[in-house]
Amino acid sequence: MVERYVRLEKINDVKDFVEIVSRYDYKAEVISDTYILSAKSIMGIFSLDLTEPLKLRVHADDCDDLLADIASYLHDAE
Repeated sequence: MVERYVRLEKINDVKDFVEIVSRYDYKAEVISDTYILSAKSIMGIFSLDLTEPLKLRVHADDCDDLLADIASYLHDAE
């Protein structure tokens, strides 16, 4: 399992992020406070507080290809 933080600040960021993550077979979740949602759910992500970074959890040991594709959204933990 791989965990990183992502920051999605604009509507297009969410749309593009979901499009990219959906291309992969990995199970991926975004976590905000007590909410855990599919990273492939655009409506789910829009229901979260996007003013703070979201934790991305990918259920795979080797997902470097996905991480490279979403590199512009990756954010250091605060």
